[in-house]
Amino acid sequence: MNALIFSAISGVLMMFSGFVLKSNAAIRTLAHILLLAVIIATAFELRGVPFFHINTTGMLQFDHFALLFTLIASLSTLVFFLLSSKDMEKVGVSYAEYFALIFFVLSGVVIASSFQSLLLLFLGIEIISIPLYILTGSDKRSLKSNEASLKYFLMGAFSTGLMLMGIALIYGATGTFSTTLIQAPKEGVPVLLSTGMLLLLFSLSFKVSAAPFHFWTPDVYDGAPTVFTSFMATVVKAAGFIAFMRLFSDAFRDIGSEWKLTVAIIVAATLFIGNITAVFQQSVKRMLAYSSIAQAGFMMLAVYSLTAEAKEGLILYGAAYSLATIGIFAVLIKMKDYTFDGFNGFARQQPLIAATLVIFLLSLAGIPLTAGFLSKFFMLKATVAAGNIWLAVFAVIMAAVSVYYYFRLIQAMYFKEGNVPAIEVSPAFKITLISVAALTIVLGIYPNLLLYWLYF
Repeated sequence: MNALIFSAISGVLMMFSGFVLKSNAAIRTLAHILLLAVIIATAFELRGVPFFHINTTGMLQFDHFALLFTLIASLSTLVFFLLSSKDMEKVGVSYAEYFALIFFVLSGVVIASSFQSLLLLFLGIEIISIPLYILTGSDKRSLKSNEASLKYFLMGAFSTGLMLMGIALIYGATGTFSTTLIQAPKEGVPVLLSTGMLLLLFSLSFKVSAAPFHFWTPDVYDGAPTVFTSFMATVVKAAGFIAFMRLFSDAFRDIGSEWKLTVAIIVAATLFIGNITAVFQQSVKRMLAYSSIAQAGFMMLAVYSLTAEAKEGLILYGAAYSLATIGIFAVLIKMKDYTFDGFNGFARQQPLIAATLVIFLLSLAGIPLTAGFLSKFFMLKATVAAGNIWLAVFAVIMAAVSVYYYFRLIQAMYFKEGNVPAIEVSPAFKITLISVAALTIVLGIYPNLLLYWLYF
């Protein structure tokens, strides 16, 4: 509850700060301070010190799983602010409002990670989605941004309709919105319940860009201002999977026979389409969009398994994927050319930044000694424990394919000649980037530094 109230109040304060603070630097400083307050409040509640005692009548459950992910999402947002908040100035004149919308998204993230009612699931997803429609179209001078926003809004509205229809059918079958009270009769699963569950499955698959509901992702990620694509592809995607995991773990665990095969097909399709299509991309930004689809396939393995190990893996995956992707996008924002050729010879001009990019790319590829490797390992282990060896083998093959397009960028930076235009980066930017890269390696060696907080 700490994070929900603090992030909502922070969003309101940032909304009005534009009238009081005339300097972008002052607005940025205020946003950093408010986000630090959200992080501290979340940490306190994780250690058993809630500041607010509000009876949610069982609709919200702030357990360690929800609070730890909220803390990860808030810390990832802080990294995003430190690396990219200055670049938000280039998008448009509504600088304070951009921060306000991000804080409102964080409010939705808190609800989506702690709901115990289908109504709160709907509210959480919509509170996340609506600010993103605005942020996607925030560059009024770009037709691509306007098109991406409209496409995102229309597809999002369609998936919301599916979600509401699914919730209505589940309520008709069970007479409750509570995810902990949904139970199938012993004599068989009602058609209304199984249909509602499938509609929720398809709706949430759209939100996390799992195939075949991924078609909006490349165009929206490519058209949105790059600085906001970074946030959308990381914190928002991870929050969608936490909601996915919580819903199926609480409500549909006992009717696994109704959805296991469907989820396995979605996982395989997502891994295949995301990785194979990423191989043929010439733009790094578009490659990262398809890469995010492939990463969604791995995170979807947690939903398939629904074990304690899958829950640990999803927490670690959310942290590893968010840190690496935010780091890569932070550098990409500063580039003039988003193609692979635009990175030719980059390591000679910026050796330190290139080295951090290598660590982030290795983590996304799942190379040992990075957090990405262990998070993938947790997912594969949970899948094998759930009894589906073939799906785990297919995921390993697809992970091997992903190495190709991640290493294309490393090859361009280190082994190709080119005249990359000089990019301006501050010492603080370099220190933050190095710190994030170091944390990626530390979590790859000592994952219990993070997972410890899931139980204590």
